Amino acid sequence: MIDPGFALVVAVGLAAGLETAVGEPLARAHPVALLGRVIAWLEPKRFGVPKLSGTVYALAVPIGCALVAYGVVRLAETAVLPLAGALLAGLVLWISSSVRMLLESARRVVELSDEDVDAARDALLALAGRDADELTPELLRSAAVESLAENFSDGHLAPLSAFVALSFVSIPAAAAGAAFVKGANTMDSMLGYPGAFGWASARLDDLVMFVPSRLSALFVGLAAGDPDAPLRARRYAHNTPSPNAGWPMGALAAGLNVRLEKPGVYVLNDVSSYPTIADGRDALSAIRRAAIAAYGCALLVGVMRWL
Repeated sequence: MIDPGFALVVAVGLAAGLETAVGEPLARAHPVALLGRVIAWLEPKRFGVPKLSGTVYALAVPIGCALVAYGVVRLAETAVLPLAGALLAGLVLWISSSVRMLLESARRVVELSDEDVDAARDALLALAGRDADELTPELLRSAAVESLAENFSDGHLAPLSAFVALSFVSIPAAAAGAAFVKGANTMDSMLGYPGAFGWASARLDDLVMFVPSRLSALFVGLAAGDPDAPLRARRYAHNTPSPNAGWPMGALAAGLNVRLEKPGVYVLNDVSSYPTIADGRDALSAIRRAAIAAYGCALLVGVMRWL
């Protein structure tokens, strides 16, 4: 029998190490890419009332991801040895979260925004699903900073938080939690568009991200060197259509004292100026520090349980 705290330290340490050294698996072999193909295959196979079929898919895909993760990790720890389960859970966490690719993609947009606007617009496609054809350099940097904050919350802190919380149940449950969050977020990204069919995917993602988004504002504010940023962000955190995205984005806007805007949709911290390239670099540094701090807190929880 392996100590639960030690198992958590092993799993989180492995995920953090792989994220630092590798980044992400190759696209063609990435389980999330496979999940995307499954969702794309399911989408046209609607049945009955669109809202009903959309709800079934919205629940079935994340639950399926969670069951697979739980089963594989549980099998490893019982049929092989407990440490194998912890290592496999770490792989699930690594696959379910992403930081390095986020930082690399955002850095490319920021650095190209003045010298090659067309290339920066193309690079933005890896970060944000918006029409970049008319975006100015300032708005391109704004989009990159917004995406850094939102994806830190959705793509890193949310699965990591679920993993740590459910590790108090078991390591297989922790892996299932991270996989469920990733499944729900992927469903929202692909199907959570306006309309009856995408309604459930969007609402489930809103529910899953409710706590992590607000927690991420604390991490982002501290990482930006401004602990009061989340409090100031409360003034405009609800300007975004999403009930969650405004919290990490607003905290970063307040912490860096920059204006973030999606034209025709929302403005955050409108009394400040658009991000400069230096501001964009500061945003990259802040999100990197926030990600490290999140891993550090998860490891600390494990060590405290272990000792």
